[in-house]
Amino acid sequence: TSVWTLWLLILVSGVALFFASFAAWMILPHHKSEWRGLANEEAVLKGLRGANIPAGQYMFPFAAKPEDWKTEEFKQRVKNGPNGNMVVLGGPPNMGVNMLCTVLFFVIANFVIAYLAGIALEPGTPFMKVFQFVGTAGILTYGTANILNGIWFGRKMVADIVDGIVYGLITGAIFAAMWPGPVA
Repeated sequence: TSVWTLWLLILVSGVALFFASFAAWMILPHHKSEWRGLANEEAVLKGLRGANIPAGQYMFPFAAKPEDWKTEEFKQRVKNGPNGNMVVLGGPPNMGVNMLCTVLFFVIANFVIAYLAGIALEPGTPFMKVFQFVGTAGILTYGTANILNGIWFGRKMVADIVDGIVYGLITGAIFAAMWPGPVA
């Protein structure tokens, strides 16, 4: 099945996943406990403002090279804590751009899933076979996307995995419902 014949499925599923993502983050409660404010936020923000930190990703304590991890000074800094990572944005988030990028992410990911499905499935493939294949590919794509961030950077990931499973099943259902019929 040509990926180009699946363009409508790709767009519809990409937009549907954007709304599912919106619901997961803005309406449903399962992501609410992932983020907390700092107990002494104003003092911390004042210190960060005074440090004039440019936008970027930071880890603390920081070791520039692996051999630095072995020094007693670094080990003591790790022991004393706090240990963490931080992303400093270049300014306030641009919600319009971020939402557009989210839709583009889902559309591009679903384009790749459609490409795989087009290689494996012919026009007229039954609903459940399309759902099984595309749903599995969607779960692999969306359900595993943040696991490494959880492993390496302490990000809570259970809710992201649950979201990814739902996104995969939504993608599978849309593709299965709209899969092209047999070629005459």
